[in-house]
Amino acid sequence: MRLRIAFLTTLLVVHAAPAAGATVQLESPGPRVSLLELYTSEGCSSCPPADRWISALRDDPRLWREVVPVAFHVDYWDYIGWRDRFASPVYSKRQRDYARSGHVSTVYTPGFVLAGEEWRAWFALPVLRLARPEQAGRLRLSIDAQRGSIEFTPAGPASAELEAHVAILGFGLETEVRAGENHGRTLAHDFVVLGYDTHTTMRQSSTHLASFSLPRVKVQAERRAVAAWISAVGDPRPIQAVGGWLD
Repeated sequence: MRLRIAFLTTLLVVHAAPAAGATVQLESPGPRVSLLELYTSEGCSSCPPADRWISALRDDPRLWREVVPVAFHVDYWDYIGWRDRFASPVYSKRQRDYARSGHVSTVYTPGFVLAGEEWRAWFALPVLRLARPEQAGRLRLSIDAQRGSIEFTPAGPASAELEAHVAILGFGLETEVRAGENHGRTLAHDFVVLGYDTHTTMRQSSTHLASFSLPRVKVQAERRAVAAWISAVGDPRPIQAVGGWLD
């Protein structure tokens, strides 16, 4: 059953975990897996086409193997009449970090970032073409109950300090919007970032390690996935990514 909610003033905070007794183990190949980031908002009338487009990637044969899509809902449109229940100032800051670093021209929605660079081609021809990947290294993600761990062995020397990003993604979500630019519309969402944390890694020989608790989420979803990626501290661009279904 799809989750259909008009507006929530109070949201229950829960941990996201695999099904009881399940252990999730994911590993990227050596070539770089592209992280595809969508910056969107339920308060933006231009965003539903982008939301529908990214939802279609559920059936793309490259999903998880070559591309890991994530949809960050930003909060800077909340003031125009509709508060996006998926939005967070943390996600808005991530988009601004891209702009400050020069990898995104400006902050806007819908905005796509593909493998760390602004992807404006979507507006002219919304076909996902992935560049021939270069070797990036192997990223391993293990999840057992509420705990997770990451191991990243880069393809070459990594002199910079690295950090690990972990996001819980929700699928089959719907919202009846009752105000703002999308008033009267029912919006469907997939790949929604429901919880997101960043962790500094520790270096052990040539491998970078991190152990963590799974991000806390505010909304339950009928199906969930997890996405993780590695970047240099202070640089939002992903070096390697991995993703897969939780249930």
